[in-house]
Amino acid sequence: MSKILIGVDTGVHTGFAVAFDQGNGGQLHEVESLTITLAMSKVLELAKEYGKENLMLFIEDARLRTWFGNADARQARSGAGVREGIGSVKRDAQIWEQWCIEQGLKYKMIHPAANKTKTDAKYFLKVTGWAERTNEHARDAAMLVFGRYAKF
Repeated sequence: MSKILIGVDTGVHTGFAVAFDQGNGGQLHEVESLTITLAMSKVLELAKEYGKENLMLFIEDARLRTWFGNADARQARSGAGVREGIGSVKRDAQIWEQWCIEQGLKYKMIHPAANKTKTDAKYFLKVTGWAERTNEHARDAAMLVFGRYAKF
């Protein structure tokens, strides 16, 4: 049976990706952006269909991020909402972790530096072969699981 790898890029636009590992590394099956609640519902549907024991979530853990690029400059232009957005993403990571524990799901919190993020659509297509339309959040989630081998 396939192992189901689920990538989650936390945020208002939750990146969500599903890959199947049949011993050849995670092959992408779904790459999209959802609300946090829809993403959680999809995880539960997959758990019901394939069994919790065959699922592993890989969740980008924004709480571990110590760099924020040009956040100070963006805050000067746009206001305090920039920092609030950063805090929101960190809170989402905490929510995902707690939810996985409550649901009895296997998960790994992934340091943002350990993921190839912010790929553009052209590069993403070249690396993954995924030709359907995506956004940055969906691509970030996909990179958490693409080519990954299930070790659980």
